[in-house]
Amino acid sequence: MSESDPRNVQILGVPMDLGQDRRGVDMGPSAIRYAQLKEVLEDLDYSVTDLGNVETPIPEMVGKKEEVRHLGAVRDVCVAVAERARGMVEAGAFPIFLGGDHSVSIGTVSGVAAASTERTGVIWLDAHADFNTDETSPSGNIHGMPLAALAGVGHPDLVDIGALGASVSTEDIVLIGLRSVDLRERELLRETGVRLYTMKEIDAYGVANVVRRALKDLSHLERVHLSFDLDALDPSVAPGVGTPVRGGLTYREAHLVMELINESSTITSLDVVEVNPILDNQNGTAELAVELVASLMGRQIIGLPS
Repeated sequence: MSESDPRNVQILGVPMDLGQDRRGVDMGPSAIRYAQLKEVLEDLDYSVTDLGNVETPIPEMVGKKEEVRHLGAVRDVCVAVAERARGMVEAGAFPIFLGGDHSVSIGTVSGVAAASTERTGVIWLDAHADFNTDETSPSGNIHGMPLAALAGVGHPDLVDIGALGASVSTEDIVLIGLRSVDLRERELLRETGVRLYTMKEIDAYGVANVVRRALKDLSHLERVHLSFDLDALDPSVAPGVGTPVRGGLTYREAHLVMELINESSTITSLDVVEVNPILDNQNGTAELAVELVASLMGRQIIGLPS
């Protein structure tokens, strides 16, 4: 593997909406690019290469007679994504993946984890835990299953992407911003002992304290992947998302989350998922996504002297 260069960014789009039944998130990568992600990062002195998109079928072209909805197609895309993700890490780049629904993270996280001999941690910034399986999911949609699959729980066709078995250890996972969790999903989270911080903790203790605790939880790791679902924000701030839930992060709280994570210098790869331009207002959610990525990558209100 080439020596990692955090100033070398590679962008890969995964325009997949097979993991859910609401159309539109397949246009997320284009919306984020249109909001000038590459140009914003270059203004922050990153060297940025856009690798284009992973080829992804549309739901109308996928067979529907499967035990899990679109299982084969989702698996095929995620296998391809995992191979590309592994190559990006091995090339020494900082990978940024643009979704698509959150099922793309089965490929992105498993790929970056497989590229390193070191354990990879995950910060899952999301309104949802995405810890269902094909047996527990009320909807049967795979975008509610990726984190469980990455932790080795669920259908083997999803679990065994990137490598056989779990791609990440449950002790290396932290969820932030939860406010919508299914009943049997709660049971799985309790059984596996995944650390999580709901909006209740954020309200009670403040977002800064919660983020610092989460970062401390993963401080034993050299590699941490941030999987950022835009529905972590309140719909009043980010209306154009796949599955909006009221009561999320405010505009300023979301920026503070990214700024604090940046200060920790722990993140080595990133997902930005679930932007749905159909539900958006003049591409505002995609523009906010770019703003938040900029904060994560070092944009400051006042640049401090080196």
